[in-house]
Amino acid sequence: MPSLFKQIQAGAIWNFHGGIHPPSRKQNTSQKPVAVMPLPDRLYIPLRQHIGVAGQLLVKTGERVLKGQPLTSADNSMTVPVHAPTSGTVLQITPHTSPHPSALPELTLVLEPDGLDEWRDREPLNFASSDKMQLLNRIQDSGIAGMGGAGFPTHLKTGVNQPVDYLIINAVECEPYITADDLLIQEAATTIVKGIDILCRLLNPKAVLIGIEDDKPIAAAAMMAACSQREHYYVREVPTKYPSGGEKQLIQLLTNKEVPNGRRPLDIGIVMQNVGTAFAIAQAVLDDHPLISRIVTVTGDTLSQPQNVIALIGTPVSDLLQYCGFQPEPVQRVIMGGPMMGFTLPDLSVPVVKTTNCILAPTAKEMPAPAQEMDCIRCSACADACPASLLPQQLLWYSKAKDTDKLKEYNLADCIECGACAYVCPSEIPLVQYYRVAKADIREQQREALKAEQAKARFEARNARLEREKQERLERNQQLAAARQQQQQASGANTAVADALARIKAKQTQAAASEDERSKAQLQAERELKKQQAREYQQQKALAAQQPADAEPSSVQQPSATAAVSDKASAVAAAVARAKAKKAAQQSDTTEAANTDNAVKAEGSEQNAADPRKAAIAAAIARAKAKQQTQQVQDATADNNAEPAGEVASPPPATESDPRKAAVAAALARAKAKKAQDSAKGNEQTEQVTSAQPAEPDEAGKSITAASEPTDKDTDPRKAAIAAAIARAKARKQADSEKS
Repeated sequence: MPSLFKQIQAGAIWNFHGGIHPPSRKQNTSQKPVAVMPLPDRLYIPLRQHIGVAGQLLVKTGERVLKGQPLTSADNSMTVPVHAPTSGTVLQITPHTSPHPSALPELTLVLEPDGLDEWRDREPLNFASSDKMQLLNRIQDSGIAGMGGAGFPTHLKTGVNQPVDYLIINAVECEPYITADDLLIQEAATTIVKGIDILCRLLNPKAVLIGIEDDKPIAAAAMMAACSQREHYYVREVPTKYPSGGEKQLIQLLTNKEVPNGRRPLDIGIVMQNVGTAFAIAQAVLDDHPLISRIVTVTGDTLSQPQNVIALIGTPVSDLLQYCGFQPEPVQRVIMGGPMMGFTLPDLSVPVVKTTNCILAPTAKEMPAPAQEMDCIRCSACADACPASLLPQQLLWYSKAKDTDKLKEYNLADCIECGACAYVCPSEIPLVQYYRVAKADIREQQREALKAEQAKARFEARNARLEREKQERLERNQQLAAARQQQQQASGANTAVADALARIKAKQTQAAASEDERSKAQLQAERELKKQQAREYQQQKALAAQQPADAEPSSVQQPSATAAVSDKASAVAAAVARAKAKKAAQQSDTTEAANTDNAVKAEGSEQNAADPRKAAIAAAIARAKAKQQTQQVQDATADNNAEPAGEVASPPPATESDPRKAAVAAALARAKAKKAQDSAKGNEQTEQVTSAQPAEPDEAGKSITAASEPTDKDTDPRKAAIAAAIARAKARKQADSEKS
């Protein structure tokens, strides 16, 4: 058995399942040349005319554009731009009724032609010396999409990296009334072949198969003549059967290969392009002529001049119909596309786009309106006519029930919407319309699922980003903490100094507390000492009072004049000494008070200002010391002038370094001074009473006598005798000291 390629070379033609044979009705336009449509008053150019997304708008309202100037940019792979069909001014950019069964408005640019038809600068390419990327960029920039009805971007279909066995050029116009490709082949076969050459440069196929129906003999002959010089270019005439122009059906007819369910022709090594697409590629590469016009079949019994017309992209359907002599009926239907796969237009302002190949305006007799839909009788005629080998009856039920799972199970996606099932249905059920609605619902569900999946992905990405930022913050904080720790370790000396200062401060606080306690204890001890000294003084005073009054009776009974004179002089000297001591004491008290204040201030400035109790205690102690020292000096002076040695036992003198001893000494000195004064007074009184000899008449004697006169207060003779004896002893001692 010969190989598949040998069979193809031999001209073998295969068949596909199903199909129908509706009346062609192509004679009204296939025998007429292509007319050129004049410039309309307005051009409505939709920004998206293909499968994909619209490009970025490049112009604005009020701007003048040139013929062939791009109006949008190809900013991604699923975008092909649109171009200005002629020179003119952009009036507005607004939503307009779209050429789609849904008739939903799409963003449309309204262009007002200026009649000059002025071209932009063009740069043709030599495809023989151009690389693949240059050719693909030129195809995309020229806005070329599939012109057979699907509108898939051509640069994606021809820029594949997989090996291609067969390049199929679809020149089969299986649908009734349409003759646009037929006339294009008759008039531009050579240009079409040049476009095929460019496609072969991009795809490098083993063979090129050009399929044409057997009811187009002129077109087939023109194509064979144009391909006569090309090796492996095969023109094949296929039987006239609808829908032999379908992609999968034509592949099966020419190669006997079936495209698997859910797969693409490229997966079996086949790429198919429409004959109009090949013509547009040749114009784009060789002439830098973007896709701004196409041949449209305008036909129907309501037209006086049905024919094929070269119409600019954006031409309103109403202008096309008027150019061909449109005579509408009261209830007129206008269909874009053929009678099998076309759709009724809701508005005649809908423009011609890149995928528009036919405008049909039939009469009611020529194409009756659909009859009332009836129930399915399960005749299976739809299944027999389906070229995709589907079960239209089952798909109808699941479409009405909106059971998307069952629709997927029964391969609704493989339906090519050819309308063969609805054409043969005796119950007049518009099966294709149900399928289209079901497909739209499935697409919407898939779109929502995709949005949900994308939202989930964004949410997970956001959570991941937040977690990553959290970890980065933690790591950053850890690094900063480590750096601080290293810095602290590096500055250990500063830390040691701070610790030492803290210890010193703690010791100072503790010392202040201890000093406070010691001050309290010292004050308490001083109080106790003063109390003890007072008790001792009282005891000494009591012991002195209990001594016998007759210590020296002979001296008392036998006084002499010399002793009396000496006692008087001693008394005078004692009085003078006391006066001097008092005056010196006053001066010393003033000086000591000033010194004490200065010392207190100096000491207070050195102490902590925050401890007023310590300062007050220290000042009190200093004043007490100064006062004690002053009193001690005063008492010592009095003792030297008025006290006989050895009369009264005195405590040992206090040293300056012991304030308690100084206090005791001061107290004892005051007691001795007071006692000496009392003794001196008693001595004088005793002499006046007991003296038998008259005193010498001198002034001192007079003074002493006057001072020794008895008073009512001196009533104790024993004390007087003791005082007299003490005075005599002191006078005798003073006399002896003067002699010596």
